[in-house]
Amino acid sequence: MEITSELIKRLREKTGAGMMDCKRALEASNGEIDQAIEFLRKKGAALAQKRADRSAKEGVIVARVSPDARHGILIEVNCETDFVAKSEDFVGFANLVADAIAGVTTTDASSVHTLVAANGKSVGDLLSDILAKVGEKIEIRRIRRIDATNGFISSYVHLGAKIGVLVELEGTGPDEAGATLGRNIAMQVAAMNPIVVSRDQISAEMVARELEIYKTQATNEGKPSQIIERIAQGKLEKFYEEVCLTEQTYIKDSGKTIKEILAGPVEGKGVTIQRFERLHLGEE
Repeated sequence: MEITSELIKRLREKTGAGMMDCKRALEASNGEIDQAIEFLRKKGAALAQKRADRSAKEGVIVARVSPDARHGILIEVNCETDFVAKSEDFVGFANLVADAIAGVTTTDASSVHTLVAANGKSVGDLLSDILAKVGEKIEIRRIRRIDATNGFISSYVHLGAKIGVLVELEGTGPDEAGATLGRNIAMQVAAMNPIVVSRDQISAEMVARELEIYKTQATNEGKPSQIIERIAQGKLEKFYEEVCLTEQTYIKDSGKTIKEILAGPVEGKGVTIQRFERLHLGEE
């Protein structure tokens, strides 16, 4: 069967693959469109296998929060180059995957390939399509999920989709004021990278380890023995201010801490932060 330009155009419209890839697929399938699509998908799978050991550290973080603000997910989808990460095809793929994952409870990235996306295709088929189209290793790497019990979820994705955050708040609702506060807290987490909400979540082992480090530093600096404990305790307080979200300086008002914002009569109205999740693209 003659492989006409019209046939190639039809296959490109269906798959988005390059012209020469479409031509080769049609030649291999004797001009049968469905077989050519299967050929391209197999090519995508073969590329994935071939590139399995390649590094995929670029990509995007995508967030989804349910309409009732009770459920939220973050997903990290990786590719090899920033050029592909910014492409319409890759971003569209990541968003379709996020929409599919938002409707289930899994956080296992390896189990999502059978999920059906909004366009009727499985995530696995979408992955094969994008692999055939861009020729890079692409990986659905991580999923984080928060399900609120009594509060609500806010999300924030930093410019460039390199950092994504979910925050669960209680003591207010997802109205305009609550949504604004939630987004601001999520921005705080994105910018300042706390490790816990409050100091009572830091283990006794970590506290002891930090104190020992500070005491050793003071001793090595020749500080008098009678003030070493006081120096160590002072540094421990600084440590809390860095790693505890509620004790951090608010990025939008350097005169207040997050704890003060939450307790304030205007901004927080007695709101509490239950937990947060933060994904930074490519981190180990």
